[in-house]
Amino acid sequence: MTPLILGLAGPVLSDEERAFFADVDPAGFILFRRNIEDAAQLRALTDALRAVSGRADVPILIDQEGGRVARMQPPVWPAFPRAEVFDRLYDVAPASAIEAAKANAQAIATMLHEAGINVNCLPLLDVRQPDAHDIIGDRALGAEPLRVAALGRAVLEGMQAAGVVGVVKHIPGHGRAMADSHVELPVVTASAEELESDLAPFIALNGAPMGMTAHVVYTAWDAQECASLSARVIGDVIRGRIGFDGLLMSDDLGMHALSGDFGERAAGVLAAGCDIALHCSGDMAEMRAVAGAVGAIADDARARLDRAMATVAGRGPDIAFADLVAKRDALLAYA
Repeated sequence: MTPLILGLAGPVLSDEERAFFADVDPAGFILFRRNIEDAAQLRALTDALRAVSGRADVPILIDQEGGRVARMQPPVWPAFPRAEVFDRLYDVAPASAIEAAKANAQAIATMLHEAGINVNCLPLLDVRQPDAHDIIGDRALGAEPLRVAALGRAVLEGMQAAGVVGVVKHIPGHGRAMADSHVELPVVTASAEELESDLAPFIALNGAPMGMTAHVVYTAWDAQECASLSARVIGDVIRGRIGFDGLLMSDDLGMHALSGDFGERAAGVLAAGCDIALHCSGDMAEMRAVAGAVGAIADDARARLDRAMATVAGRGPDIAFADLVAKRDALLAYA
């Protein structure tokens, strides 16, 4: 197995992709809107990915947050609310907000499980900051760290209950970034003391099964490298101060916050301490470059992967989707 999570080009595995994935044996796969047409097609695609990997529990990831980040969309699948609505409800009814966030996450996971998807890149634990770039914005669960942690825990628990692993992101915190890391490299100049509030939700949920790094430079910790490429940030902050010992993947290697060729990017995030390099575009030339730059997955990374997937072994939806949505909507009405 190689320490890669890879995308694919379209809604059906090509012969070239099938042969490449069988040879490279990536740790997992990630899906985007280009891979999704309808329910039958999507289930056939995830079945094909399981077959080519030879693992019934191979991680198949998606970003199904709700709001503006949703790969499975109407009219085939329902829309889900953005995270901000749970923050709003928390203002007036904290316990109801937590229950609503859990029901919503469990509904999302119920839908994903039916499609054969077992990992969702959610929750965001980024603490929203005034005047920051809106790449996080209404995707955040709030501006108060303990609230973000409480709602984030509900999201993790709701998804796990329906058989889907959650990924906390963007560790150690993207909320202060004044730029979109998809487009350029954000540099955060806050002090280590100020950054403690950004770390707080990740510390509270440091037992999460999976996490995703931020392509953000934090000058208080490492003025040269973004977190995904910084052995200091990963070792001292993510693994040390936060105490996170779950499976750690980079954010997408294709984002413009990173420089260098794709092989250098993949080797760089692994050398810094990420367990897995994430490559999303499905471009075959890029994937070949990434695969050529990495060796076999490290023993500790494989152990973390196995532990993460074991958290949902034998689990699946046990509450009807419609009932979960009705519960969520009744609670959100309080806001």
